Amino acid sequence: MKKTKWTMVVLMIGCLLAGCAEMNQTTKASSSPVMDRMTKDDKIIGVDVDLATMIADAMGVRLNVQRIDFNGLLPALESGRIDMIVSNMTMTPDRNMKAAFVGPYFTSGKAFLTKRSSIAQAKGMPDVNNPQYTFVALKGSTSEAVIAKGAPQAKHLTAATQNDAIQMVVDGRADAMIADFPICVVAVYRNPAAGLVSVVTPITYEPIGIAVPKGDPHLLNWLGNFLQGLEKAGYLHDLGQKWFAQPTWLPQMK
Repeated sequence: MKKTKWTMVVLMIGCLLAGCAEMNQTTKASSSPVMDRMTKDDKIIGVDVDLATMIADAMGVRLNVQRIDFNGLLPALESGRIDMIVSNMTMTPDRNMKAAFVGPYFTSGKAFLTKRSSIAQAKGMPDVNNPQYTFVALKGSTSEAVIAKGAPQAKHLTAATQNDAIQMVVDGRADAMIADFPICVVAVYRNPAAGLVSVVTPITYEPIGIAVPKGDPHLLNWLGNFLQGLEKAGYLHDLGQKWFAQPTWLPQMK
């Protein structure tokens, strides 16, 4: 039996980890090398994990999970270490030069996570472009670029994971984190006693997509058709409601 390996990276809302998938199967030659290496295994909570599970189930394969820092996702995809990223990744022109994208499957925007009322009441980036403020963002993310461009006079810090960045705000080492709105909302839910608030900034449009290696038109076609089917059937809307409208999943988390 021929054994092949397929890796998918998934952002787990709340845990904010990454995942991979591995599969063993016997197949004939296919027009999609990535689809020939697909899997499904561990069950973890999160909107992206749910979507990855739907994809794997539809392909009849098994999903497995591992950690990869966000900044290492595209290099891992380019090197062949992983084969698909479902990790709250914004589709940008620069990233699209390195990978192919399908989507968006979710539309987001940047938000501030803070305990400071002056930042929570800001109307735009000019209001926070001040050296008295210290901001933190995920290293290598669009959030890091947004804060560097929008508030160059402020102090800038980076974190390897979203959890690290959130903890810096909770501990007072940063005045605010800038990240995609769903991540900030989850942070408020998970830290009810920390005095955190999340405010959407009116400056960004974040189309979230699935990243796959370049040169696989069959996989792109399959994923595009699959996402369209989920959207038309209302499943993507249901996922958003499940994870962002009510924090009923909190008891399942550490």
